[in-house]
Amino acid sequence: MGDERRREGRVQAFIEVLWEGTSGKHDARTGDIHTGGCFIDTIGEVAVGEILDFKLRLPSEDWIEVKGVVAYTYPNVGFGVRFLNISSEADRKRLEWLVKAETYRAQKKE
Repeated sequence: MGDERRREGRVQAFIEVLWEGTSGKHDARTGDIHTGGCFIDTIGEVAVGEILDFKLRLPSEDWIEVKGVVAYTYPNVGFGVRFLNISSEADRKRLEWLVKAETYRAQKKE
């Protein structure tokens, strides 16, 4: 998916992910993230359009539960997912905080 189709900019962030799809349960990490989706670095197999349940680990060791749909795949590299549902309003706010913190961290490195 090209950047021109995204509504928000992504920021590089390596966040632990536990995801489950038709191929089973997998441990992985994000390569980048924004409030509308993320790229998951994994060799686990998915299909475009597949609905996934997954969790993102916050620096506080808490987890945000998310449901998403696979937008595109790069076999043996990972896939992009668009968030469909975040488990609670509190988790949505914590995700927004996480994206802002990672954006700030990335800008400090420049």
